[in-house]
Amino acid sequence: MAFEDYKTKESVVIVYTGEGKGKTSASVGLLARSLGSGWNVAFIQFIKHWTVGEHTFIEAIQPVFGEKLLFHKGGKGFYDAGDLSAEGVSEAEHKTVAQETFDLAFKAAIEGGYDLVICDEINNAVNHKLVSKAQLKKLIQKRHPKTSLCLTGRDFPKDLLPLVDIATNMTKIRHHFDDKYLANKGIDY
Repeated sequence: MAFEDYKTKESVVIVYTGEGKGKTSASVGLLARSLGSGWNVAFIQFIKHWTVGEHTFIEAIQPVFGEKLLFHKGGKGFYDAGDLSAEGVSEAEHKTVAQETFDLAFKAAIEGGYDLVICDEINNAVNHKLVSKAQLKKLIQKRHPKTSLCLTGRDFPKDLLPLVDIATNMTKIRHHFDDKYLANKGIDY
């Protein structure tokens, strides 16, 4: 097939998933590429509420891009239904904040004001049942036809893969955490 036989899509759904490192980093790279192309971008983050490197970066570039960039830090921290002690936040609080974050993402995706909506860590929220798989499916299917969507986090539901255009599985080959080393600022967060 010749190059001129290929066509373009008005928008795409991209998934970065898997156990390996780099899902959020890939979405921040997509954010940079999209803003650099003049797009309106919403970066909506589930789970992470503490300040991490991408927050500092996005907050620093926010004045440059103004209304072209929506940044929302949702979530109450890492969630594990069996262990809430680390964060001191109840399951109900986690779910309420995840639902509020989802509502913002859904609104951004369906209204057509953004060329790209990035839902960072949404797959984790779905995996932990803070957001339902049905909600994720609805987000994908009901998004504005001109709005691309990027969904990150571990454990993207395999049965939803036919609904996406690009899916990348970040595979861990080796990570120093397995040798009992904590995450490094600037590298892991």
